[in-house]
Amino acid sequence: MMDLNGKRALIMGVANDRSIAWGIARALAAAGADLAFTYQGEAFGKRLAPLAESVGSTTTLDVDVTDDASLDAAFAALDDGRPLDVVVHAIAFSDKAELTGRFVDTTRANFKHSLDISCYSLIEVARRAAPLMTNGGTILTLTFDGSQRVMPFYNVMGVAKAALESSVRYLASDLGGQGIRVNAISPGPMKTLAGAAIGGARRTFRHAEANAPMRSNATLEAVGGTALYLASEAGAFTTGEVIHVDGGYHVMGMPRPENLA
Repeated sequence: MMDLNGKRALIMGVANDRSIAWGIARALAAAGADLAFTYQGEAFGKRLAPLAESVGSTTTLDVDVTDDASLDAAFAALDDGRPLDVVVHAIAFSDKAELTGRFVDTTRANFKHSLDISCYSLIEVARRAAPLMTNGGTILTLTFDGSQRVMPFYNVMGVAKAALESSVRYLASDLGGQGIRVNAISPGPMKTLAGAAIGGARRTFRHAEANAPMRSNATLEAVGGTALYLASEAGAFTTGEVIHVDGGYHVMGMPRPENLA
């Protein structure tokens, strides 16, 4: 049931070999999926090229998710007569300067930009991917528990992720009749390029590790395994969900007793 031989997957958002999207890509490739990738800009394209080659992918597309023409061109290139079975949306952005300080000081411009890239892009991608998913399939995105609880140094990204999670539910309702499942994976803090952009990342990582029930943060392999389950027949009736892969940290209301100040 976890066999993806003959399936085609699009991975959006690999920044380097520590990216969560790369952990997912490796798991899908190991299960037999044929992968295509998107990136934004020449610098990320150079980083992506050897990674894509390592999993046998020959398709990498430069895509700006804020540009309709760029998205249209990418999905036109993917429309080669073969069904698209899996889409992984691992895209988010906010001005780093606005992830510190007070949320109340968020600027209108950064609010719009953050929501556009981090949430609305999923809707744009799903709209274009759905006609290619002629055999049904799975759309996955990535979220974080800052959507549900206030997290230091997260600010407007928490609001963007809350909107993303709500979008997952509405998209799941819209696309379920076509056999398309839409889910989000919520890892805890991880040592990624995106995570490093958040102030206090090292302290956040250590705190979550010390206080999670499993006494550990998630690994790329764990997130990849969850994505594989959702993309495979094993996850055939899971949709509209936010699945936590965070060692159980999201269930904790306070630090563990030994870590209370």
